[in-house]
Formats: sequence, structure tokens, C-alpha cells
Amino acid sequence: QVQLVESGGGLVQPGGSQRLSCAVSKLEDYTVAWFRQVPGKDREPISCESTVGEVRLYLLDSEEGRFTISRDNAKNTVFLQMDNLRPEDTGIYYCAARKNYLCYDQVNMYPYWGQGTQVTVSS
Repeated sequence: QVQLVESGGGLVQPGGSQRLSCAVSKLEDYTVAWFRQVPGKDREPISCESTVGEVRLYLLDSEEGRFTISRDNAKNTVFLQMDNLRPEDTGIYYCAARKNYLCYDQVNMYPYWGQGTQVTVSS
């Protein structure tokens, strides 16, 4: 069974940057998405990159270029680069995987999840 392990969370100042990593066993077989859950809100999709390199942007911040997904199949790792972070970005960030070349923005379309990593944006 595929395993996902996130890393890279922590405390960052407003306006700063942070890169999250998601180690995925046999990444080449999986489409991977990043989600986040901020306090008081449901888990929401950020972005997804499929096995064939197709990228979907789900969060307005992704569309504005603040959040960028990328993957390195050779390293079995998916990244989420986050720039110009704001206090409202504080939350738990998750990577999720599905064995298919299609991206979806629904939580229930991803059977495999990491444990989550806390990102706190505060001065």
C-alpha cells in the first residue's frame, strides 16, 4: 500500500515562503494533490499534479501564483512551494494520492493520505 509522508511545515513570518514535501512510495503510479484545513473551515483542495504532468489549480491563491505544485518522480517526492504567506494560510496541509492519471478536487476521490503537517504564519 502506498505511503505518504509530509514534511516542511512549521512557523513562518507573514510574507515569507515555505516548501512542503510529500514523500510517496512509487510516485510514478500516483496522481497527487495538496489539500489544507484551516481553522473553522472544511478541508479544501489547493492543487494537483497527475502522473502525466497535468496540473490543476483549485485555490485562488494557486491561480495567483502563491502556491505552486511540482513533482520529482526520481525522488518520489511532490512539493508545494508557498510564497507570500499570510496569517490566514495557517492550518494543516495534507498530501493525498490516487492511482489514476486524473486530478479531482474532492476529498473522497483520494484514498491515500499523509498525516498532515502544520503550517503557522505569524509574526
